[in-house]
Amino acid sequence: MNFAQFLVNLAFLIDNSLRYQRIKRFFRNLLENDDYPYKKYFDYFMIFLILTSVVIIIEEVKTPIAKWLYYYDVYFVTGVFIIEYLLRLWVYNDVHKIIIAEYEESLFLERPFDMRRVLKDIAKKKLEYIFSPLAIIDLLAILPSYRELRILRIFVLFRVFKLLRYSQNITHFFQVLASKKIELFTLLMLVAFTILVSGISIYVFEERSNPNINTLYDAFYWALVTISTVGYGDISPTTHEGRAITMIIILVGVGLISFATSIIVSAFSEKLSEIRENRIIHTARRLDDYYIICGYTHMARLLAKRFKREGVDFLIIDYDEHAVQQALAEGYLAICEDATQKDAFRHINFDNVKAVMALTNSDMHNIYICLNIRSFSKECFIISRAVDYSSHKKLKLAGANYIISPYVTAGFFAAKIIDEPIAIEAINDILIARKNALCEQVEVIKGSFLDGAKVGDIDFDRFKLILLGIVRIDEKAPSEEFRYKFLFNPDEDELLAAGDILIVMGYTISLAHFKSQVVESSLHHGKKS
Repeated sequence: MNFAQFLVNLAFLIDNSLRYQRIKRFFRNLLENDDYPYKKYFDYFMIFLILTSVVIIIEEVKTPIAKWLYYYDVYFVTGVFIIEYLLRLWVYNDVHKIIIAEYEESLFLERPFDMRRVLKDIAKKKLEYIFSPLAIIDLLAILPSYRELRILRIFVLFRVFKLLRYSQNITHFFQVLASKKIELFTLLMLVAFTILVSGISIYVFEERSNPNINTLYDAFYWALVTISTVGYGDISPTTHEGRAITMIIILVGVGLISFATSIIVSAFSEKLSEIRENRIIHTARRLDDYYIICGYTHMARLLAKRFKREGVDFLIIDYDEHAVQQALAEGYLAICEDATQKDAFRHINFDNVKAVMALTNSDMHNIYICLNIRSFSKECFIISRAVDYSSHKKLKLAGANYIISPYVTAGFFAAKIIDEPIAIEAINDILIARKNALCEQVEVIKGSFLDGAKVGDIDFDRFKLILLGIVRIDEKAPSEEFRYKFLFNPDEDELLAAGDILIVMGYTISLAHFKSQVVESSLHHGKKS
């Protein structure tokens, strides 16, 4: 078997190895994936190593350091840096895929396997990483460990630059500047041309009469200091021509600084919303059991106020920039995205989402939101608003679990308030939590004092609560429509079971006390068993 055949066999072996893929995926996530939960701990560890190594090298300039610090820096820190550099080189691309691609192409075209082409592609990809700016910084950051060459200690600066990998704020800053690279390059060329012209001019006029300007380097140094409006004063023109040039250069310098400031300010103003949105998304990823509200409408505003009052986490998504700005001003997490598009949920982990609420003013928009969410998650609970009653069936088919019809509800209230105004007022007080009156659900937890008890055995009067009914879930129901069974005003002999949901009414303090008693009795029963 020749070397080419050996490489092909090895490439297919690696490609089919789940263990190899799992290990490589782990290191790729650890080094590059900001969403990976363990990456932040690795970043903290690397920042600690960088800062301690810099302190050790700076301290060693004047005073000898302890032997254990020397070993720590030379062997441990440098060893970690070398391992990290090699791992980044490894995970940058998949070499075995290049070999397999060439092998399959050679079979398809019925030509010999081109080993030189494979090695060239592999080298090209690896060199692409090696000569990238951050990889060069990683490599140069290793050099200060070799004390024998004292000149290499200057590369301690690259250990500081290495922090760029682990600080998102600094990375965002350079990304903002990179977005204006054409403008900044133009500015740099203009500055270089101005320094060149002014430096040569001052050298011609001042070289013989000014003892501080002896070389072109002195002239260029003066030009740079003057154009930046710093003006150290160590070199001053003595001739009339030199002073005239100085005045012109100062005016040009003020203009160039204004130009640079406007470029940077415009770059940040353009990217600020994107940076803020990324931070909000990162904050949302760290939440557990939160809600997503699509559309910051009047109904969404009422819901957001209720969530904020009860300490419930939620994220608002709206395509209207003005609505998003209003939500942000009110202290909510909000991003400007179109919830009907896949990009709106590309960073959302639906395992942590408790429910999604489509509350826009358009039924068609809500239908597309439901379809979009269902493309990401089949299990996520979706509540949708329906303006037109005829949209109920479409929303159900789109994947909505529950549909709210505010106009139908408002019509019902308007009809009833004429005949039964006091009763409707009481219901309204409960729904909007006026005077702390609430109607909430309490789950029967396994092992709690509710589990296996009869309704008549529970002293709701002692808890200052009123039982309205029981929601029982039938797992064997033929469809979602018949899964929930509601028992209104149940008999005293009705047995409760784990999983049942009690619909109770009372004050906030009474409900909180009742829920805590249910949880505590369940925990107490668990300890006994």
